[in-house]
Amino acid sequence: MTTFKAQNLLNSLYSLPQALRFILVGGAAAATHLLAVGVLVALWQVPPLLANGLAFLIAFGVSYCGHAWLSFAEHQARTWASAARFFAVASLSFAVNETLYAIALQRLHWHYFWSQAAILVLVAVGTFTLSKFWAFKAQPQ
Repeated sequence: MTTFKAQNLLNSLYSLPQALRFILVGGAAAATHLLAVGVLVALWQVPPLLANGLAFLIAFGVSYCGHAWLSFAEHQARTWASAARFFAVASLSFAVNETLYAIALQRLHWHYFWSQAAILVLVAVGTFTLSKFWAFKAQPQ
């Protein structure tokens, strides 16, 4: 891809509403997470719960870079401090997701797919809010 085409693609992405950029990056991170779980379990026989935790760490890199450079690019908060804050947000989101999912499955006996879909939307709203107003907020110098 030429530099001109890459720049046009980036400009097109930057012109999208911030929430849509957030969804695109989140989708890429989720796909990375699922692929990593599949590879770890199927090819390397890693137990699923351990694979899920490792996949979270792998997908975090995609998520942080995408959100720092695309979703919240205008904040220009690409520092170790913002990475640490976003890791805290992502870890909290992962813990809330797992807790709500366990409750939905084991206590409420909801369907596994629809309960996870609803929880993902709910957690994403919290993740977006914490990311925008805390993790990637430009810090005073």
